[in-house]
Amino acid sequence: MPRSMTAFARHTVDFTWGSVSCELRSVNHRFLETGFRLPETLRDVEMQLREIARKKLTRGKVDISLQVAFNNSDATVSADMELAKRYIDIAEQMAGELKNPAPISPLEIMRWPGILKDQDVESDSLHKGAIQTFKETVDQLLEGRQREGDKLGEMIEQRLVGIETQVAVVRENLPSILEHQRLRLNEKLESLRAQVDEDRLEQEMVIISNRADVDEELDRLEAHISEIRRVLSSEESIGRRLDFLMQELNREANTLGSKSIAGVTTQASVELKVLIEQMREQIQNIE
Repeated sequence: MPRSMTAFARHTVDFTWGSVSCELRSVNHRFLETGFRLPETLRDVEMQLREIARKKLTRGKVDISLQVAFNNSDATVSADMELAKRYIDIAEQMAGELKNPAPISPLEIMRWPGILKDQDVESDSLHKGAIQTFKETVDQLLEGRQREGDKLGEMIEQRLVGIETQVAVVRENLPSILEHQRLRLNEKLESLRAQVDEDRLEQEMVIISNRADVDEELDRLEAHISEIRRVLSSEESIGRRLDFLMQELNREANTLGSKSIAGVTTQASVELKVLIEQMREQIQNIE
């Protein structure tokens, strides 16, 4: 079934020491591209989170944000004083190279990376909580992608029915179109029959009729429609395959237009291109 690459999910899980909130925003992309915004306390699990995303998602540009909120029952704020002292020593050395250095503010030092340990919570509990929250949020994102994909699938099916209608119109009118063309050729060439060999004349008419015959193009259009429906029912990533099939449909529509010898086939070719383009635009969002 088609699954959209465009979706949003936000999820919060509460724990005894606080909560973890995760927000995911996904848009279409040729490949899978993940961008993480994490607090320092979760940097150690970033690779695990990336691996989870890689296993669950195939394509799309996904912006990922995780936030940790602590309560006051199980933990207290602390600071890494050793790290702060090292930062201060470096800052003082740099200040010695300046003419009028600004004073170092304690509040500014507290903002430096790694100085404040948000809460004195065991890393194992914090990391497990983050991974659990991330997995559940990704599952919600996939559900949203599936709902959007179902809508895209319905839209594509409507366009496929429209293409089938145009193919049926051309098939129904093709015998009369060819017969009309043959009569016109006979009328035009009647005056030349005395100068042109009868067999050669018949050969030329066969060649012209073959050029105007679009049965093969119609057959290929129907074959592509069947393949698109088969692909839509697949559980795998189908976006690239569908994009290729749109190119094939467009090729047949162009050929139909180039062979057109009547308004019916010309109009059908135009309608096909409109329907194919409508599908192609939406297929760009399918994983």
